[in-house]
Amino acid sequence: MPASLRELRQRKNSVSTTKKITRAMELIAASRIVKAQQRANAAAPYARELTRAVSAVATFSNIDHPLTTEKENPTRAAMLLITSDRGLAGAYSSSVIKQGEQLTELLRADGKEVVPFLCGRKGIGFYQFRKRHVEQTWEGFSDSPNYAHAREIADALIKAFLTPTEEGGVDEIQIVYTRFVSMITQKPEVIRLLPLEVVESDEAIESHEVFPLYDFEPDAEAVLDELLPLYVASRIQYCLLQAAASELASKQRAMKSATDNAQQLIERLTREANQARQAQITQEISEIVGGVNALADANAESE
Repeated sequence: MPASLRELRQRKNSVSTTKKITRAMELIAASRIVKAQQRANAAAPYARELTRAVSAVATFSNIDHPLTTEKENPTRAAMLLITSDRGLAGAYSSSVIKQGEQLTELLRADGKEVVPFLCGRKGIGFYQFRKRHVEQTWEGFSDSPNYAHAREIADALIKAFLTPTEEGGVDEIQIVYTRFVSMITQKPEVIRLLPLEVVESDEAIESHEVFPLYDFEPDAEAVLDELLPLYVASRIQYCLLQAAASELASKQRAMKSATDNAQQLIERLTREANQARQAQITQEISEIVGGVNALADANAESE
C-alpha cells in the first residue's frame, strides 16, 4: 500500500538527520586517521632499532633467556585479540575476530589450550555472549592507544609467559591484530610474540654484511633483562597503533557508504513524495471538476 505524503516526508526528514550524523562521523574519522598514521609511522623506527638491538644480543651471546627459549612440548598458548571499542566500523572487528577463531582452531588442533587476552569491547562482548573464559581484558583506548597501555598489556603477558604452565602460565604468546595497508585495505594478521624468534635478514646475507663485535656491560643476561620487556611492549604498541589506524579507516569507509546510501534513499523518497503530491493534486482537481459538473447538471435540471 503506498505511503501517505506525511509519512514520506517524515521518513525523508529522518533519513536526512541520519545522513548528517554519518557525514559528521565520516569527517571525524578522516581527520583522526591522519594522526593515527603519523603515530604508527613514528613508532616504526624505534621498534626497528630495538629489534636490531635485541637480535644482536640474542645472536652474539650464549644466554638462554626465558623469553627466547623454546619450551618443550608446549601445552598452553596465550592469544591477544585486538578489536575495537565502538561499532560503526564495517567488518573491522568481525574480520579480526574471525582470524582469532581460525587461530584458536589451529592451536587446539596442535593439542594446545588457548588462553584469551582481549583488547577492545567488541572482542570482549563476543566472548561474553558465548560465555567463554577470558584471562584478562583491556578496553577504552582502541582508537587512541599509547605506550602506557602497551606496557600494561606487555607486563601481563610476560608474567603469564614466565609462570609455569602447571600454575596457570602459558608456553607461547600469539597476537591477532589488523595491519593497516592503505585507506582501502586493512588485513587481519597473526604474529608470534613469545618466545622470541631471531631470524637473520636475507638482505644482510646477500650483501655479505660484516657484523661488528659486541661487548655487553654488565653482561648479556642483564642487557636482555632490560631489552626484552621493552621489545615486547614496543611490538604490542605497534600492533595497537596499526589496529587504531585500521579501525578509523574502516569507520570512514563505512560512514561514507552509509552517507551515500542515505542520499540515494532521500532521492527515492523525494520522488515518491512528488508522485504522491501530484496524485493528491490530480485527485483534488478531479473532485473540483466533478463537483462543477454535478452543479451544472443540477442547474440544468432545475431550469
